[in-house]
Amino acid sequence: MPQIVHTEGESNTSEARSTWLKKSIGPKSSPLLKRDADVFLHQSLSSPCVSTIANAEGIWIEDLDGRRYMDFHGNSVHHIGYGHPRLVQAIKDQLDDLPFAPRRFTNDPAVELAEKLVAITPGDLGKVLFTTGGSDANEVALKIARAATGRFKTLSFWDAFHGAGFGAASIGGEATFRSHIAGPLLPGTEHVAPFHPTRCPYGHTTLEASAEACANMIDYVLEREGDICAVVAEAMRAVPIVPPPGFWNRVRDICDRHGALLILDEIPTGLGKTGQMFSFQHDEIVPDIVTIGKSLGGGILPIAACIARKNLDVCGDFAIGHYTHEKNPVTARAALTTLQIIEDEGLVERASKLGEHAMSRLMDALQNVPIIGDIRGRGLMFGIEIVEDRVTKTPGNGRAERIYYACLEAGLSYKISQGCVLTLSPPLTISQVELDRAIDIVVAAIEDEI
Repeated sequence: MPQIVHTEGESNTSEARSTWLKKSIGPKSSPLLKRDADVFLHQSLSSPCVSTIANAEGIWIEDLDGRRYMDFHGNSVHHIGYGHPRLVQAIKDQLDDLPFAPRRFTNDPAVELAEKLVAITPGDLGKVLFTTGGSDANEVALKIARAATGRFKTLSFWDAFHGAGFGAASIGGEATFRSHIAGPLLPGTEHVAPFHPTRCPYGHTTLEASAEACANMIDYVLEREGDICAVVAEAMRAVPIVPPPGFWNRVRDICDRHGALLILDEIPTGLGKTGQMFSFQHDEIVPDIVTIGKSLGGGILPIAACIARKNLDVCGDFAIGHYTHEKNPVTARAALTTLQIIEDEGLVERASKLGEHAMSRLMDALQNVPIIGDIRGRGLMFGIEIVEDRVTKTPGNGRAERIYYACLEAGLSYKISQGCVLTLSPPLTISQVELDRAIDIVVAAIEDEI
């Protein structure tokens, strides 16, 4: 068995992990895992891998040995499920029609996709640039903000994730994407502590008070610095933590008063995941720039986008993206078809309805369980915080990991956020029967841990 590095929230050598690997990695998967470990650069959250995958369809993934899992992680790409037949056919047809477009030559799928994104995005968000991934989309947003304001500093949250590039990692706040880098990251990337419902870094005991303190700190830093070009944040923290009512309205006002742009990262939460096309629509505000990605390619092809207000189209004399696949007709067709599927199948409304059902079931089953610190979520992204004690809210990292492997053994895959939050994010195409089955698995694993 190859050595396997830890994934988020997991120990590299835990007993739960070792037991599961010995019991669950079959004879067909083991050789491929060894080959993977031998040839890929090793990094946290990626390679070496925990298992193999041979098939992905709908909400299901299957390894080489035939073990199947409901995938409630999917790197947030599988809003429409894996291998949606309409998307597969659209990609095949586009390959036959036009497989590539060099830069400076436009094509119908790319323009149609840009027009579609402008049509579904609120307010004056009317200018688009495509990239191959969300990290690059955030890099583009930073360049626009600098050019438009003449400033270079940013303000963002500790613990946030905005990508793995130098700029994206600089504004991000997750240690795993920052601590290994020798020397300085981007200068001027200031951070504040985020709001939190159970472990508030500002010392408050409610989410509302924590968020108010966070907004006050944003106001304070923008006032003191005086030259922040943009506040960059996740519209809903994907750990997940839902912002309380009024938080983003307050931050929007703070940005306007201090002349800073508001850039919201909707890469994991956008395109219907939270029960609105964009998560910020719950808060009835419009950012200056929004970035999307991950699910935009329908779980098949990589594509992301930066969508900015029309009056931020100020970079025409220099390059801010200049990507080889900037207007690739195949990835554009995949994204356009994905958006059409989301609309035609009513998946935004479905996420809202099923999300309410899931939260109700989880609250009914778990709200009085002594190792549950919090149950939170919006739409089809929800989290269960595991603690050692409900009074002190001490994170139950070891408990969360044991629960995770028990769920994996029962056929449910998800991720652990912040060491102790079971983070469940199923495709929007999931049936209520499948959703209930997954909830039953989680509840049973938690009850076995008590």
